Amino acid sequence: MTRIAAVQLGPVVGELDRNTAEITAALRDALAGGADVVVVPELATSGYVFDSVDEARSVAIRADDPRFAAWARLLAARRGSVLVVGFAEAADDALYNSAAVVTGDGVQAVYRKVHLWDREKQVFRPGDARPPVVETAHGRVGVLICFDLEFPEWTRIVALAGADLLAAPTNWPLGPRPNDERVAEVQIAIATARMNHMAIAFADRSGTERGVDWSEGTGIVGADGWLRDTVGPGTGVAWADLDLPASRDKGQSELVDLFGDRRPDLYGPLLG
Repeated sequence: MTRIAAVQLGPVVGELDRNTAEITAALRDALAGGADVVVVPELATSGYVFDSVDEARSVAIRADDPRFAAWARLLAARRGSVLVVGFAEAADDALYNSAAVVTGDGVQAVYRKVHLWDREKQVFRPGDARPPVVETAHGRVGVLICFDLEFPEWTRIVALAGADLLAAPTNWPLGPRPNDERVAEVQIAIATARMNHMAIAFADRSGTERGVDWSEGTGIVGADGWLRDTVGPGTGVAWADLDLPASRDKGQSELVDLFGDRRPDLYGPLLG
């Protein structure tokens, strides 16, 4: 079994060093708790609600930043462990809303968010590559970020690429919902996991930042589509012990296969 930790943090916009220290402390605690895979929020290093592109640029880091090497050293102490961390990336004279997959050997992949939400489009350049699926000691880990989860074509691509676990750093703004209902994005994650028989760990953020309240919707869904754990208000960790390679069995009965029963010959309009 693989122990997953989805960590809900409260980054402070513009406070790179403070946020780095919070991520480091959370990673230490999660590893001490036996975590094999740790997921932290979108833009965890920088905060989210920027006043300007210049402010975002002031806290953007490159994928070879020493912070990643420091996290890799912590991961190396627990053989095979993995960190998925959201950060503002400076590259190619542009800024990207990115997530890195880090192991004890360093950064294994960087994903740049393709589907930018609202005012993110005024700060970041959208990515132009498919989400990576990284082979780890615990299984295949795919990565996307927040709003990407709401595009079934995109999550299906990750599943078809063989991901056992989809790790999703998120920043979900709080929206209206009926009493006793889950956060809408959590319901999307549940449906996505069930449709693809693929586990999903999503790390949301907490608190209020420059007038924006957050959903605090961190959780983990098994490949069977059942929610295993959530965090709720404030900071905290959702935990789950999952058999990640079991995600590869797409059969639901002797005559039902989630991938084998697809009809891509009829899906042409989706390519338009």
